[in-house]
Amino acid sequence: MTQKRRQTVLDRQIDENLRRVYSEMTQEPVPDRLTALLQQLRDKEAETDAAIDPGDSSEGSK
Repeated sequence: MTQKRRQTVLDRQIDENLRRVYSEMTQEPVPDRLTALLQQLRDKEAETDAAIDPGDSSEGSK
């Protein structure tokens, strides 16, 4: 029973530490490099969408 109790305490400590670390991380700003990469992906997606459907708005109204 003592082994199980130790494991429970250890699990609780691990859970608390993980929550603390991730909570702190969510407060940090997104790095500029990642923001730039996301913008590049959005731009590329917009280019692809425009190439596939070059202004045919009738598809959306069906």
